[in-house]
Amino acid sequence: MKTDSKYFPLYQQLSQFDADTFTLTIEELEAFVEGELPKTARTQHSWWANRSNGGYQSQAWIRSGYHVDKIDFEQQRITFKKFQAEYKIQRKAGEIQWDQDAIRALRLHMNLNQSQFAETIGVRRQTISEWENGVYVPERSTLKHLGLVAEKAAFDPPDAYIPRLGKTVVSKTKAK
Repeated sequence: MKTDSKYFPLYQQLSQFDADTFTLTIEELEAFVEGELPKTARTQHSWWANRSNGGYQSQAWIRSGYHVDKIDFEQQRITFKKFQAEYKIQRKAGEIQWDQDAIRALRLHMNLNQSQFAETIGVRRQTISEWENGVYVPERSTLKHLGLVAEKAAFDPPDAYIPRLGKTVVSKTKAK
């Protein structure tokens, strides 16, 4: 997030929150940005969309680790929820099994969007989307290439990958 963005102070404030969920009024949010939010912020759900690309306002809460969870225009309150996804990494004979979770985790680890990742792998963006949504799995030759890309990117989580604030956080699940 650019430091000269109007929403950078919002990012800074939200980054200091530690709660899993919290609610702020639009007035409180305006105090963070030291100015008025656009009129659409008070009436349009689309202004509060959790877009990873696009709106500078959404970058403020996404990069601070939150997503908009609820919007109450009547009370002018916005509820934010800590975003945490965990991608299970399956292994066979020590090698990562490149299923939809592992592919998405590698892409996120590299901090790439689907188009950028597709270019890195040498496939179409639609192919990445289909892999990540489990429509089909990569061909055998591509599996080896994914392994090489992962090695170069130092992607080697033990059991799970949790993207958080642009950092790699790995989780080792306990055997039951």
